[in-house]
Amino acid sequence: MKARRAGLSATQRVRSAQAVATHLFDSQVLDGARLVAGYWAVGGELPLHAVATRLIAPARYLLPRLAAEGQLRFAPWSATVELLPNRYGVPEPDIALADCLAPEQLDVVLLPMLAFDINGNRLGMGGGWYDRSFAFRLHGQSAPALIGVGYAFQQVEALTAQAWDVPLDAVVTERGFTRLR
Repeated sequence: MKARRAGLSATQRVRSAQAVATHLFDSQVLDGARLVAGYWAVGGELPLHAVATRLIAPARYLLPRLAAEGQLRFAPWSATVELLPNRYGVPEPDIALADCLAPEQLDVVLLPMLAFDINGNRLGMGGGWYDRSFAFRLHGQSAPALIGVGYAFQQVEALTAQAWDVPLDAVVTERGFTRLR
């Protein structure tokens, strides 16, 4: 999946990103959301610039920052916010962790995926950052909405879920938006 995703042309990525933004806004899942977290696309991940630029105030777009104990915090981002590479080389907003938001404060989170299945299982890059950060969702809390973002070819028949895996509520690809829960 990594190689196939990385092999997409810039044109394919941009077209897919525009389609994903359209599907997200058409689904109304972002209606009323004030804090929408995404990610900075690397390694062929589906970019979210088309989503970030379509959000209307008071909605804010946030990017993850690596924090202590394998957790993520979320920093407001706009074109005027400087980005610095984290320890994995992924750009993060140059905003103090103390000024970032906790996962529980978000309304919607758009998560990158390497693969996914129709049962809401997601395969990430193996670091467990999102699962640790949203583990509270395993105990009945329904917010924030967790939406996997990827390309249609990343769907597989089934992934084996572990006890710590936090399932997705929905998936969006260039082909459409699918609510899973």
